[in-house]
Amino acid sequence: MSEPVPPEPNNGEGLEMSGPRLVPQPAQNKSSQGQADFSDSSGPLFHQYIKMTEGEDEKLSYRWQKDAQGIIIFTGLFSAALAALLTVSVQDLKPNPQDTSLFYLTNIYQLLADPNISRASILATPVQPPIFSPQKSAVLVNSVWFLSLVISLTSALLATMLQQWARRYVTITQPARYSPEKRTSIRAFLADGVDKFHLPWSVEALPALLHLSLFLFFSGLAIYLFNINHTVFSVVVWWVGLAGGVYVCITLMPIFWHDSPY
Repeated sequence: MSEPVPPEPNNGEGLEMSGPRLVPQPAQNKSSQGQADFSDSSGPLFHQYIKMTEGEDEKLSYRWQKDAQGIIIFTGLFSAALAALLTVSVQDLKPNPQDTSLFYLTNIYQLLADPNISRASILATPVQPPIFSPQKSAVLVNSVWFLSLVISLTSALLATMLQQWARRYVTITQPARYSPEKRTSIRAFLADGVDKFHLPWSVEALPALLHLSLFLFFSGLAIYLFNINHTVFSVVVWWVGLAGGVYVCITLMPIFWHDSPY
């Protein structure tokens, strides 16, 4: 009878068959746990950042929308008044049918009043009204006023778009379905885009366009009144000059007095 052969020692091979063993935790799980611990510890900071930026963004959006609303209201009233004047001044750019009728009636009267003119000579020399050419002052007034109207409507369009941009900015920077970390990243990204594409400059450009439109309107009004009545022209120009002087002083005042509220 043969003796039992003792089992050969196994150098770590086949341990899975001899029973359960402890598996060391992978390095990836450790790093994930570290990130989770970091997120848990920085969570209050993200919440505080979101709370502060939400208030700032809402105030900024509210200010943009109120500025745009005021510009839209003023532009509507100004454009209506300017359009009413243009309906009158634009008539100077085209021939008046009454002038043509007056021309033919004058020629008919001259022919009938002169008995020495024969019928054959009348038919041989057809009479045509002179070619219409508008006055230079009429062309200048209408050009300035139409340009003022276009600039005014452009500022109204930009103000409407500014309201949409402000609402979109608040909607995107305050998504409720994302985590605080994700919302913080989105807000920082869009805030950087606002500065990168100079959106505050666009907001400041709207009043500048409106001021330019008013300047062109007053310039055309002065030229228009100069050709109609000098007394009315003097009164209007006096007031426009006074208002323009005050406007220049208010604009330049912060340069010399830094505590100026204007």
